[in-house]
Amino acid sequence: MAVMKLWSMLLLMGLLAHASAQMDFFTSIGQMTDLINTEKDLVISLKDYILAEESKLEQIKKWANKLDHLTATATKDPEEYLGHPINAFKLMKRLNTEWNELENLVLKDMSEEFISNLTLQRQYFPTDEDQTGAAKALLRLQDTYNLDTDTISRGNLPGVKCESFLTAEDCFELGKIAYSEADYYHTELWMEQALRQLDDGEESSVDKVSVLDYLSYALYQQGNLNKAVELTKKLLLLDPEHQRANGNLKYFQYILSTEDDNNSSSKEESQPKESSKTAKKKSSVDYVPERKKYEKLCRGEGLKMTPRREKKLFCRYYSGNKNPRYIVGPVKQEDEWDRPRIVRFLDIISNEEIAKIKELAKPRLKRATVHDPMTGKLTTAQYRVSKSAWLSSYEHPVIERINQRIQDLTGLDVSTAEELQVANYGMGGQYEPHFDFARKDEPDAFKELGTGNRVATWLFYMSDVSAGGATVFPEVGAAVWPRKGTAVFWYNLFKSGEGDYSTRHAACPVLVGNKWVSNKWIHERGQEFRRPCSLSEQD
Repeated sequence: MAVMKLWSMLLLMGLLAHASAQMDFFTSIGQMTDLINTEKDLVISLKDYILAEESKLEQIKKWANKLDHLTATATKDPEEYLGHPINAFKLMKRLNTEWNELENLVLKDMSEEFISNLTLQRQYFPTDEDQTGAAKALLRLQDTYNLDTDTISRGNLPGVKCESFLTAEDCFELGKIAYSEADYYHTELWMEQALRQLDDGEESSVDKVSVLDYLSYALYQQGNLNKAVELTKKLLLLDPEHQRANGNLKYFQYILSTEDDNNSSSKEESQPKESSKTAKKKSSVDYVPERKKYEKLCRGEGLKMTPRREKKLFCRYYSGNKNPRYIVGPVKQEDEWDRPRIVRFLDIISNEEIAKIKELAKPRLKRATVHDPMTGKLTTAQYRVSKSAWLSSYEHPVIERINQRIQDLTGLDVSTAEELQVANYGMGGQYEPHFDFARKDEPDAFKELGTGNRVATWLFYMSDVSAGGATVFPEVGAAVWPRKGTAVFWYNLFKSGEGDYSTRHAACPVLVGNKWVSNKWIHERGQEFRRPCSLSEQD
């Protein structure tokens, strides 16, 4: 459109220049007829330009109406809206990809004011890395909670309040991101979903040829050559001149013919490999040995508490061993698990306190870090996906009051504890199985603190989570579900100072919702007379 406009302007300037050189068009009808034809071309060009501008404005209006509806819904309750993982992914996609397309459209003939504003805001936009991260989060939720692509695409997730769905283009984008990570299993799943939606008649900017191109190659990479050949032929029916598909077809057929020479191997290798999902899990065995147990617990499966053991769990009013602050007004406490002993305190933190903690933490939230056992320093890790901030007691009376509450109810000295850590697990947020305490092969893990090992963990739940987000203990088959206003507490070390390996735990991915927690890691120093050592390693 801009080229058309420029061409018209140049042509008009050329005519004016020519007219000023001749100055006597009226003396020749022939020359005037040339002007008539030129004017006709200019009118056609002008009409094309007007149509193009109107078309562009119509596109922008559609954008504005769609985004107006989206933002109106989202701003009513941003956390609830972003608690739906599809909304979070599509927000990343819109700001990183689709607003780029809008910018290109607007740049063709829009005021500098809008462009400068968009350019200014761009520094706050998500990056390609953010969009990839959001896509990976969806894939992680898919695996952990055994969700099929159609369920995710339709947005049929438990506890959702904001309806949302994935378009064929969205599914294609997920497949492409999986492909770029050499994750051919998820590439296959999401390209097949995109293809199904296109076959159902969904209008999309994505064409079947592109989908089949990725899908056939993903199948080839997984060893399913027969299916790869079939889909490549299907692609060539749509686009016979597709260069890569023609080359792939010859290559796939060559491999099949070579394998036919050895029937014993061809039957094995030309069939689809074992489920790539299984292969994917096997690739992680060295990294997270208990992944299957962990994911089962996240889904509410695999709990190991027998009815006989469960009968021994009680709820009670607790005064913190007759702490003066709680003799008159004891708190409600209930047993979550027996070995290791995990207790939950109910109504232990108020909504006002939670709001203040979140207010203090939000400006400081950064990608959460973990202790590197090799260096003893803090570093980011792919197995911990959340943002966190640290709050000191001197910053606000609420923090000081909370720290005092933890000390009163645990009977432990919190003066040597770490600062209150506030964490927010958003879309697919998780912390894979880990220990809070340092093992014997990590002697320098907390050396810089000088307060010994982490003897105990206190964990506040500052939000309810619609689905997912449990704290699970794979070693013992325990699962603790978030309940706003409650806190759970357990010892990481036995009284002997030895680590309790049954406390290995994980924060399950948040399927739907927004998970806020805050925790206090209490250290050994200062507990010498509050929790005396024992001669038994398991006491």
